[in-house]
Formats: sequence, C-alpha cells, structure tokens
Amino acid sequence: MREIFEKIGKIPYEGSKSKNPLAFKFYNADQIVAGKPMKVHLPFAMAWWHNLCGSGSDMFGPGTADKSFGAEIGTMAHARAKVDAGFEFMQKLGIEEFCFHDIDLVPEADDINETNARLEEITDYILEKMQATGIRCLWGTANMFSNPRFMNGAGSSNSADVFCFAAAQVKKALELTVKLGGRGYVFWGGREGYETLLNTDMKFELENVARLMKLAVAYGRSIGFTGDFYIEPKPKEPMKHQYDFDAATAIGFLRQYGLEKDFKMNIEANHATLAGHTFQHDLRVSAINGMLGSVDANTGDLLLGWDTDEFPKDVYDTTMCMYEILKAGGLTGGLNFDAKARRPSYTAEDMFQAFILGMDAFALGLIKAAAIIEDGRIDQFIEERYASYQTGIGARICSGEATLEELATHAAKMRAPALPGSGRQEYLEGVVNSVLFGG
Repeated sequence: MREIFEKIGKIPYEGSKSKNPLAFKFYNADQIVAGKPMKVHLPFAMAWWHNLCGSGSDMFGPGTADKSFGAEIGTMAHARAKVDAGFEFMQKLGIEEFCFHDIDLVPEADDINETNARLEEITDYILEKMQATGIRCLWGTANMFSNPRFMNGAGSSNSADVFCFAAAQVKKALELTVKLGGRGYVFWGGREGYETLLNTDMKFELENVARLMKLAVAYGRSIGFTGDFYIEPKPKEPMKHQYDFDAATAIGFLRQYGLEKDFKMNIEANHATLAGHTFQHDLRVSAINGMLGSVDANTGDLLLGWDTDEFPKDVYDTTMCMYEILKAGGLTGGLNFDAKARRPSYTAEDMFQAFILGMDAFALGLIKAAAIIEDGRIDQFIEERYASYQTGIGARICSGEATLEELATHAAKMRAPALPGSGRQEYLEGVVNSVLFGG
C-alpha cells in the first residue's frame, strides 16, 4: 500500500534541546511521571473531522489545504484514502485513539439508507486497520448541525420529522461506536438552542433534547455500549444561545432529567473561554461533581470572538489542565485534539507539526502539574486557609450539628470577626512560576 506521508517518518523524541521540527521536545511516551508512563496520563486522540476533512475554509474563503489524499473528494475511494491517511498519521505520531462524526467518515447520501450502507462499508475497513495497528476508537458521535434540516436543532427541532431523522443518525452512530469499540459517545448540541425567544418554547425544547438522550441511553445499553455518554458544553455559535452553555448548566440539565448516571462532561478549552470561564474552571466544576470524563484539547484566541480551534500551545493552560486532571485521578476518556492548523498552514508537514506542538505542550504541562502537586505549597496553603472549619464552631457547621441560633450566639459573643486570612494570590502565582521556570 502506498505511503501517503512518504517524506515524513515516525516522529522521534529528541529532548528539549532538539531543533528538529519533526521531533518531540517534551513528549516521551514511556517517561514515568507521577507513577505512570506519560502516554497513560495523556491518552491523545485524533479528531477525524479537522485533521482528515478540514481544508482551512472559513466564512471568508475556500480551503487552502489539499485533503484529497490522492482520491476524488466526495467518493468512497476518498473515504478509504482518509482511513489510510489517518492511520498512517496516527502511527507516525504514536497516537493510539481517534474520534469521529458519522459524516466525517463517508460522503452523506440523499437517502439515509445509502449513507448507512456506506458507513458499514467504511467501518469494516477501519476495523481492519484497527486490528492491524492496535489503534482504538475513543468516541463517536453524529453530526446533527451541518445539514440544513438541522437549522432549528436536532433534539430541539420544532419538526417531529427532523427529530426522527436525528434519532436515526444517533442510532447508527451508536452502532458504529460499539462496532469500533468506542469508549464514549458524545452529544454536542451544535444547534440545540435558540436565536430568539419570540419563536421558542424553551421548556418543550429542553424536554425534547432530554427525550432524545434517554432514547440514546436505552438503545446504547441494549446493544452492549458500556462506556460513558458525554455532553460537550458550548455557550454559543452557531446558535446565539445554546442549551449546554457550560459545565454547570449541562450538569444541572442532566440532573433535572435523570441522566446523571450515564453522562459525563467532554470539556473543550475553547468552549469554556467562550462561556467566559477558564478551561480550568469547567474542568474543576466537572470534577467536583464527579462528571469529568473527556477533554477536547485545543485553545482559542481571546482577541477573536469565535471558536478558532487552535492547537494548544500555552504551557500555563496545559499545566492547569493537567493539574485538574491529576487531582481528579485522571480521565475516563481521553485528550482529543479537536484542533486544526491555521489556514495559511496547509502542508502535510504543518499537520504533523501542529500535533507535535499540542502533544509537547500537554507533556510539559503534565510534568509541571505533577511538580506543583509534589511541591505541596499550594495544597498546604489551601488546607490552612480553611483550617477554621476543622475544630470548634467550624467543625459543627460542617457536621451539620450547628443551628442558626447557635451560630448567631457565637457571632454575638465575638461582636465582630477578624478579617479572614490573606488569600496570598500573588504568592501562589509566584509558586507556579517558580515551578514552571525555576532551575
């Protein structure tokens, strides 16, 4: 079989002093960090849509990158060529998992029955590649936002026929996920939301989204899917207001409709910042609610007001991400590079270098996050900051024994409390800097 990226070999680890643009500087898969090999902490995955389908097109112009891989785009020959390219790409980078939408894999036909036949054909071929390489499927999903039929959403659509079509896509995508051994199934509500409340029955739409998710859970479990279902929060774009606004909103939705036992969060960095949060915030919210599942590893440009899906490069961000993940005991899912090279970066070398950038940024973030935890000063400070709840009236508050009258009596005896201890934010930020950049 022909080699698609014939000018690029397997990407080696050469260390931080290397100037080789096609080598890892920090990602050393077998290096032990916090008791485990780096590749265990960093279960990287390739996003089929961006890496194999995205040509760099935007709202102002057509694509710049050739993603034909030697075949005619829009054909099943091209679908097979993408499989060949994807598995060669993952092998050369040492990436062991991938994620997909249904219509990433094959061109969508006018008849869903034909689309499904194409999906069966291509996943048979993907299975062959998986068995030959040991590469796995992290998660699958259905694209229920691109086609014009989903202009008003899928589960939240005002059309029962569109709802049925969405259900059919979910059914097939679940079957494919099980067929490929996927560990998760994602719902991203790309158009589950509204542009104006003047034409929207919000209560009905939320209930219908929940109905679709409950149907998916029931069917998935019936065909042997044992993994987690995920919600991927995003506040806006393409809809002005999407129902899965952020992690807290999505968790509240799951609990409202009794879905919390089957679902976790798939947190994307760029989506968190669009919601006005940090990446770390949505990871923490998910973790403390027992719902941190998987991560879409990317970043946005804070000077731009949309979802730019850039490869992660800021080591502060990746350090804080891995800090949260290590503190939470790791991920049940993986680190999916839902990211794309910039439009002027259109060569095969750019594809590889973008992943090298992201994998190195997360590897360095992992190393530094483990060092922050081992350093212990931040944990010690937080423990001391809340020490007043360990004894006396504080302990009674936490145990639930104290009454409101008792607390009021305690306050009256004090007359006025002393100021709380200093938050020492600048000191703690200095600690982080000393770990990141110290000798």
